[in-house]
Amino acid sequence: MRTGRGPVVAVLAAALLTAPLASCGSDGAPDREGFTVGLLLPSRAVPRWEHADRPLIEAQVKKLCPACRVEYANAENDVTRQRQQMISMVTKGAEVLILDAADTRALRSSIQEARRAGVPVIAYDRLAEGPITGYVGFDGLQVGRLQGEALLRAMDRRTGSGDGEADVVMMNGDPTSPNADSYRKGALSELGGEVRIARAYNTLDWSTQNAHTNMSAAVAALGPDRIDGVLAANDNIAAGVIAALKSAGVTKLPPVTGQDADLDAVRRIVAGEQYMTVYKPFVKEAAAVAGMAVAVGRGEDARDSATTTVDSPTHSRIPAVLLQPSAVTARDIRRTLIDGGLYTTGQICTPELRAACDRAGITSGPGG
Repeated sequence: MRTGRGPVVAVLAAALLTAPLASCGSDGAPDREGFTVGLLLPSRAVPRWEHADRPLIEAQVKKLCPACRVEYANAENDVTRQRQQMISMVTKGAEVLILDAADTRALRSSIQEARRAGVPVIAYDRLAEGPITGYVGFDGLQVGRLQGEALLRAMDRRTGSGDGEADVVMMNGDPTSPNADSYRKGALSELGGEVRIARAYNTLDWSTQNAHTNMSAAVAALGPDRIDGVLAANDNIAAGVIAALKSAGVTKLPPVTGQDADLDAVRRIVAGEQYMTVYKPFVKEAAAVAGMAVAVGRGEDARDSATTTVDSPTHSRIPAVLLQPSAVTARDIRRTLIDGGLYTTGQICTPELRAACDRAGITSGPGG
């Protein structure tokens, strides 16, 4: 049974003293054959969390540890709720937590409390502050660089080179996410000196509606014909951007970036409304975090599962697995997303998109 090594909030300490016996063997030691893995995701606003990450992680944990149980909670973009969810999981006897923090800075004290209670926390997709045991995610700067590179190529093809400095609207992510800042910096490393950032906005909660509101303001300020490209941080934001441009009567949409390879975004790419998305292979990410969580839950060192280390604002040399993202335009959909097993041709190529899929070469060859 766990015992705290420092002061823990009263409710946490009291509950730990009555942690379920099911998590312990007959001698009071943790049962490493079967234990509870807590999975905490930040929101439902971004489709990937519920549609990809959750089922993939749950399945992989079960594959690696058939006797293990996954306790799941979604914060619904509410930091206070996520704090309560973390405390609840610890008090119920979770041996390890996988945390995608709704706010990486605000959850620092909760991670400290979990550590004091003997429960390791593995940060997932967002590098949380505090004493995390490990991290699994992607290089956020590279995501932004891929978006910036693609946007420059698309604008060159659309307007031709040498026509003067292009005007770009930057639709950044939620500032409470450290990933949003990495994406922005990565994109600016490509766009800086090449374009004029005519307007820039932060998109609270990565919300499509907030993106729509911000993009409508950009169109009102700049005029619909002065926007040569939009750097949208993810596909949710891209959806709001495109809807706002259409509402403003823009018929020739400027190139719009994205991220996450959401199915609706892939369909928009086929239809010619969104130029690209960044695909982060969720299957590999889920497998890596499940593997690290199961290993740590069994008492192994996270460094044995890691391939590198990262530094957070509070800690250095955190064991980590960093996976490589890839840019996806219409010509990459078959090779990257269909042949890679994320979607089938039938899922992407709805009847109204069949002709566009044929033109893009998506409906030819295997993978349907």
